Formats: sequence, structure tokens, C-alpha cells
Amino acid sequence: MVTKLSILIFVLLSLFLFGFVVSREFGINLNTSASGIEFPQHPSFNVVSSSTYSGCNHVKSTSMLTREEQTSQDAQPKEAVKFHLRHRSAGKTREVKNSVFESTSRDLGRIQTLHTRIVDKKNQNSVSRLGEKTVISSQFELSGKLMATLESGVSHGSGEYFMDVFVGTPPKHFSLILDTGSDLNWIQCVPCYDCFEQNGPYYDPKDSSSFTNITCHDPMCHLVSSPDPPQPCKTENQTCPYYYWYGDSSNTTGDFALETFSVNLTTPSGNSEIKKVENVMFGCGHWNRGLFHGAAGLLGLGKGPLSFSSQLQSLYGHSFSYCLVNRNSNSSISSKLIFGEDKELLKHPNLNFTSLVGGKENPAETFYYVQIKSIIVGDQVLKIPEETWNMSPQGVGGTIIDSGTTLSYFVEPAYEMIKEAFVNKVKGYPLIQDFPILRPCYNVSGVENLELPSFGITFSDGAVWNFPVENYFIKLDPEDIVCLAILGTPNSAMSIIGNYQQQNFHILYDTKRSRLGYAPTNCADA
Repeated sequence: MVTKLSILIFVLLSLFLFGFVVSREFGINLNTSASGIEFPQHPSFNVVSSSTYSGCNHVKSTSMLTREEQTSQDAQPKEAVKFHLRHRSAGKTREVKNSVFESTSRDLGRIQTLHTRIVDKKNQNSVSRLGEKTVISSQFELSGKLMATLESGVSHGSGEYFMDVFVGTPPKHFSLILDTGSDLNWIQCVPCYDCFEQNGPYYDPKDSSSFTNITCHDPMCHLVSSPDPPQPCKTENQTCPYYYWYGDSSNTTGDFALETFSVNLTTPSGNSEIKKVENVMFGCGHWNRGLFHGAAGLLGLGKGPLSFSSQLQSLYGHSFSYCLVNRNSNSSISSKLIFGEDKELLKHPNLNFTSLVGGKENPAETFYYVQIKSIIVGDQVLKIPEETWNMSPQGVGGTIIDSGTTLSYFVEPAYEMIKEAFVNKVKGYPLIQDFPILRPCYNVSGVENLELPSFGITFSDGAVWNFPVENYFIKLDPEDIVCLAILGTPNSAMSIIGNYQQQNFHILYDTKRSRLGYAPTNCADA
């Protein structure tokens, strides 16, 4: 087995050490920083929108409501909408081990990304740009349960989950990464001047009768960051350019626009029909770089006003939830994404809540922060200083829950103490030395019933989140190795509860009550 893994270990360990050194220095970008990037002249950045796609006829298609009007809408009962999230397994051609290693490499870049975005405050306080009295809302109402598909990214070499959406008129299918750690919805668009490879053709706005450019004079244009240097707004109908970045090499640049997103609706009688969600703000990306593993773009579920969930609040209220099946389960098993109050979840006997911390004063309003108090390993509360988990006045540190990060990551010295606790408590399985990236790892060949220490998180408000062993140890076949599915980040960075640790929990994001709910659930049967 050592011979078989020797080359892989050398390559992956080198990659890990390189990524870790970069992460250690978080403030340093491998490429030019956002403020110094020069983009080629995008033809549409300085041109007038054509009559077919002019924003002039649609400026008021997305309403700007006063707080009083929004409060009145919020008081009306909302119908919950439910997405079925189809899961795709790795299959015979892809080993779980390789997928995890690739996902971990991407995670390291993502952590640097999130940290740098907070420090630089690139996407800070976008709501305030519209003024305190305006709130984004959508002008549509649907009823019944909304159905769509979400796949595991294992077969793409990714640890993310993919959601199938239909965009434009007539609607065309695109697979987008679901991400609670970002806001902007965007799709790779024709003309694609610098784009990554995706499965299927690029979105072409000329093929859609419902595509509408947002003009650079429109108040909605102030919700996005412009390219650097900013493009002058010379004419009334000139398009609104945007730039959204995810770190050292992942970013998207293009035109900010409105489009119709079509979704599958399951009626009360059980029949399926297509419904249209009009005037969704999104980015039509002409320059896109990063590791997006065959997706056509990204669907944001962050707290900011641009996210898909925020734009649909007039439909479903201020909560959404998902239940992620095991990422290596059969492709016929669906995960679930639900917009609105799920009455069945609220009745769950083991549903627990912890507070979402931060808020409008938080420089990184996109993220969902929770406040950890302590870590429990094998019924032992680890002696990790509580200040380890605190966010600094500058918005650095803290802990977020994130669907776009695969494994969980804890800051130093917490990670070292967690790792040491497992090493001290795991008995009877040979410890594998120098295994790449993940540690500790154990040889469990011939073991049918694994016995490993328990793991849980205690939050500052007293809530406790206990995890099943398959959520914090990962088995790598065919070598019969299990590894702790937790890694470390520098003390100045944030901690992240990733999607691997969220599997088979129904996770509820309730922004109105500022709380996160979690209930152990067999998501395959939910």
C-alpha cells in the first residue's frame, strides 16, 4: 500500500504544504490583488443597451419597497417551497480518496478567499448604498412546493452541491454551485472572453426574450462592485459592469442583469408544472476564473441582498433549510432544499437552535456566523481558550457554517488540541504515519463495527451539536483507512463547519429570528 500511494503522497503533500503556507500568510495573494487587476475593455461596458435588452422599459420590474411596505408583506402568511436535490454518486471511475484530496485543496483556497474578502471588505455594506429606506423585493407569488435538483459534486472532483436551474425564455438548463458563503448569482455568458470549462453550452442572452440589462444609472447597479478601474457611466442606457471575487484566482466579471429563472413546481395534487420567477438579479459573466468543476456558475444563498434566498423573501419569508444526504450515496437519492417554514422540521423532537451572531455591523454580512464556546471529544471538554472562537473588532475570526466548504476547519490552537485528543483516545487501530493532508488516520482493515470517540460542539448560548462518527471521520476505500475529516487554519482566520459535517442533518437558516436550527435526520427519507 505504501508503494501504491508513494507518488500520490509526494504530490499531494507538496500541494498541501504550498496551500498551507499561503493560508498562513492569508493577507498575501498569489496573484495581483483586486485593487490592481486590469481588465480588457469589455465591449458592453461602454455601450448602450440595445432596444431588445434595454433596461429602460424594465427599471421598475423589481420593486423597491419601503420598510413599512416590506413589514406589511412579511405579515402575510408565506407558502413553503420545496426543492428536491438530486444526488450524484462518484461511480466506479472516481475514488472517494481522490475526490476528498481535491476538495481539500480547493477548501484551502476558499478559506484564504473568505478571510481576504473580510479583511479587504470588498463586498461590504452593499445595502447601505441604496439608502436606509429601500429594501429589495420581488414581484411574484407562487404556491405549492417548488422542486429542483441538487447533485453532489463528487463526480466532478468537488465537495460542493450542485443545483439544476432553468434560465431565460425559452428556459435552458444550467447546473449551478449552491453556496451559503456568497451572495451573487451568476452564469457564464456569451461572449465568453475568458471562461472555465463547463458541462454544456454557455448562456447566451441573445437567445432569451426575458433578459434585461441593468443600466449603470439604475440604483440596483450600486449593489455590485465595479471592475477596477471603474468604468465611466457615459450614457443613460449603458450596461452595469460588475466584479465579484472569491480570492487569489477565483472571480467573475461581466454585466449585471435581470432574467427569468424557471423552476419545477409540484402542485397539491402531486402534478409537476413549470413556473417562472421573473426579474432575478444575476451576473452575466464574460470573464470567469476558478475551480468550479464543470458548473455553469453559482447560486448564492448568503445573507446579502443579491443572494437567491434574499431576492425571494417576498415569496417564502426569511428562512430556508436543506437536508444533505451522504455525498457518496446512490444517485437516485435526493437531498432537499426548502424555502419557507417547514412545519415538519419545526415539530422535530430533536431540533435544536443556536443564535446567528453578527449583523449589520458585521463587515462580512454575507456569512452565517455562530459562536462556539467549547469542543467535546469522547465526553471530555477540551481546554481551548474561549477567546479562540471570538471575532475581532475588525471582523476577523469567528465561526461560520458554509455549504461551499467540504470539510470542517478549526483555528489554532483548537485544531491541534482536537487532533491530539483523538490520537490519545482512539485505541486498537494502527495509526498511519505521514498520510497526506488528513490526520490522524487509522488502518481499519477487517473491522466491521468502528468504535471511535464522540465529537460535539457547545455554543455560547448553551446549545450542543453532537455528530455521528461518519460526519467527522471519513473512510477512504479501497485502502480501508479512516481519517479525521477536520483540518486547521491559522489563528487569525475563521473556523468553518463544512458540508461534510452537515450531512444527514436538516439545517435551518432563520434570519428573521437570527438563529440556526439543526436536527438529526435521515435525509434520504426526508
